[in-house]
Amino acid sequence: MIISGMPMNNAKAESPLKDLIIYQNAPQVDVSNSGEEFELKALNVYEDGHFTFVSEGLDWSSSNKNVASVDDNGNVTLTGNSGKSFIKLTNGDYTDRIAVHVKPAPEKGEKGKPASKAMIVKEERERYDIVGEAIANMTIEEKIGQMLMPDFRNWDGENVTEMLPKIEQLVKDYHLGGVILFRENVVTTEQTTKLVADYQEAAEKYGLLMTIDQEGGIVTRLQSGTDFPGNMALGATRSAEIAHNVGKAIGEELHSLGINVNFAPVMDVNNNPDNPVIGVRSFGGDPELVAEMGVAYTEGLQSTGVAATAKHFPGHGDTAVDSHLGLPEVPHDKERLMEVELYPFQQAMNAGIDAIMTAHVTFPKIDDSKAISKKTGEEIAVPATLSHKVLTELMREEMGYEGIITTDAMNMKAIADHFGAVDAAVRAVKAGTDIVLMPVGLSEVRQGLLDAVDSGELSVDRIEASVERILSLKIKRGVIKEETPLPLEEKIAQASEIVGSQEHKQVEKEAAERSITLVKNEQALPLNAAADEKVVVVGRSFIENLGNAVKQHHENTTVIEAPSTYQLTEEQKAEIREASAVIVGTYTYNVSGRSAESAQMQLVKALGSETEAPVIAVGIRNPYDIMAYNSEVDAYLAQYGFRTASFKATAATIFGTNTPGGKLPVSIPGVDEGTLYEFGHGLTY
Repeated sequence: MIISGMPMNNAKAESPLKDLIIYQNAPQVDVSNSGEEFELKALNVYEDGHFTFVSEGLDWSSSNKNVASVDDNGNVTLTGNSGKSFIKLTNGDYTDRIAVHVKPAPEKGEKGKPASKAMIVKEERERYDIVGEAIANMTIEEKIGQMLMPDFRNWDGENVTEMLPKIEQLVKDYHLGGVILFRENVVTTEQTTKLVADYQEAAEKYGLLMTIDQEGGIVTRLQSGTDFPGNMALGATRSAEIAHNVGKAIGEELHSLGINVNFAPVMDVNNNPDNPVIGVRSFGGDPELVAEMGVAYTEGLQSTGVAATAKHFPGHGDTAVDSHLGLPEVPHDKERLMEVELYPFQQAMNAGIDAIMTAHVTFPKIDDSKAISKKTGEEIAVPATLSHKVLTELMREEMGYEGIITTDAMNMKAIADHFGAVDAAVRAVKAGTDIVLMPVGLSEVRQGLLDAVDSGELSVDRIEASVERILSLKIKRGVIKEETPLPLEEKIAQASEIVGSQEHKQVEKEAAERSITLVKNEQALPLNAAADEKVVVVGRSFIENLGNAVKQHHENTTVIEAPSTYQLTEEQKAEIREASAVIVGTYTYNVSGRSAESAQMQLVKALGSETEAPVIAVGIRNPYDIMAYNSEVDAYLAQYGFRTASFKATAATIFGTNTPGGKLPVSIPGVDEGTLYEFGHGLTY
């Protein structure tokens, strides 16, 4: 086999037409929830194996209009009568059909009419194996291109907010399977819709997986989208319905923009309060809670046609090292991992999640193999992302997962420093990953994978197994190039109605209000300050946001932004002494930040000596902040994130217009030993 590393630009749009099929006949397409009205789509299949949505020059017909009618655009309407009809499609040269069966259902319908149950019955023939046909006709360069997913966050020092000719050429030359977007890329609804459409236009044969980390909470990329509370806030609501609604709303916003894969939800169990990288991105510290919330979020998200991704397998929750910076270890044996870390992932797999992202974390009790670090020359453990035992033996064979596996970002230091860009990519594919996310040096990594196939280190079968999964997901989610795409103006108009809609704002508000957790209250709340009584809000990070939310309920509010030293001036202390209530916001994201000795926590502890008024503390991000000042405050609220809706919900709770109902999704440990507040703890009024 001769493999060239030079970029190949195989423009094959002129390939002769081979077949016309009804899209829903493809085995990857779910037709189980069709309803009384549904749209059938058509695919042109070409001699070179690629396929496209086609909508012009078609004739649709129904063999039994007493059962179902179909219009010129493939929209099927059921009459409600029982029976069978074939919906036929032709372009004059090729013909296809799909069956609709309508049977009486056991339950009664509306107004006493007998209810009916409709079922779409696919044709089953070799012509519908369009994935196999595509792979048989792809070059090795095209196959490896499907497995590469770079980011184009910046180009020549500028944020990429519009398609650049050089990026367009890279998409074509490297036959890219997908691209990941970041906050820098997605500024407005109009701009994002255009950028995504331009990426799809740049792809020559197969639609691109357009991906993003729109988790909600602290990891929110869309600048014009709804800023939903994050996972730990959702865990605090204890409501699978709210988690489903948030996942669905996020999916609707992404889908309207043309983004078809969300790298969410995080399904790590945050059972280590010292975790620097997961924290409030997790639904909580209990595997069953994480599984319930994660599956509900996933089902909501995927109901919109956007693929969900559970991350970070096999679990990044019980670590105290940030894998962006180093190589963390999870020391537990398989029995414990199956009960805790792996449990939510298994439930997500059982619920049909489309993708799983790996963790750059070592699991020595699963895989004790070693490698020599390119950074230090020392022997180090192999992380899950590069481990055949973790990805293939554990995830595929033991846990039975058949969907997409993607690496976490390959530019993270846990990988890049120790293994080198090319070696890491080859190892990840050998281990079982389907997508190499954010390879360091697109050209070098691609060439390294080609060389590995050429030398026999990677088999063609191994590559093709990944391409089959990738193309299958694209068909399942309708990520297919269109011969006559919707005009950009219409796409923008549709997206503008959905992104940041009032309906989504209502979902955001309910999630935030239900999440606020009243952890401590010594008769300080709800606050009932008279109009002439002064309330002081003090703190540093995000304190303006908290202050603005409080002012909505009490005009006579003063906001004091502490200096970087957290040492208040005499003038500021005088303001506090005049207050009838002091609200202090603390913001931490690591162990040293929440230490009782930190300057921020010393400020909170000193407030009691300045005032006899109640001191109400708010943990803006981490619920663990109270560990530093539990005995020095009269009340404590956890809000789990810094988005506007959470500040509003906290202020409403302080003044009694929102009744607190959140339950701690994690246990808060004592400073030295024991537990300060148990998992599930939460007060109310």
